[in-house]
Amino acid sequence: MDKILFNIIRLKIMSTLISVDTCDFNYLLKVTQSTKGNLSTQLKKLGEAKYINVKKCFENNYPKTRYKITSKGIRLFEKFFSDIQILKDN
Repeated sequence: MDKILFNIIRLKIMSTLISVDTCDFNYLLKVTQSTKGNLSTQLKKLGEAKYINVKKCFENNYPKTRYKITSKGIRLFEKFFSDIQILKDN
């Protein structure tokens, strides 16, 4: 079992990112109902594990950070739920 995903905020982040192309910090803040500090920490952990890509850019002259799930992130997210299903069935 993947220990990275054994955190409700990281699981919510991954669930969101697997269903959208990219999204920004404020969107994830709303979806996860987390604090800014906790969300930042969890995003950093996912980024360090290469589950997500982080892209800093400017939109309308304002800095914006966008997040996207990686192919590794998709593969391990799907494996996580497959492993849970196996545990449930046994």
